Amino acid sequence: MSIDLLIIIAAIVVSWLIFTWLVTVLKATVKTAILMALLVLGLQLIFGIGMTDLWSPVQGFLSQTWEKGEELLAPFFGK
Repeated sequence: MSIDLLIIIAAIVVSWLIFTWLVTVLKATVKTAILMALLVLGLQLIFGIGMTDLWSPVQGFLSQTWEKGEELLAPFFGK
């Protein structure tokens, strides 16, 4: 058996493993996106809570977290 044949077989195996991992990640991402869309739709239909009502607290939390992180990391970056 030639070394070239072994390299080709190994490359095919690695490519197949990467492809199956990518498909698994893509399926999980699509399932999560659909679940989140159904959750937001359910909140809208049942309670009248819209996307802006959900996004405002998340945005506030993220901005506060970002500011705290900048304060904590400022001494390391010389600011």
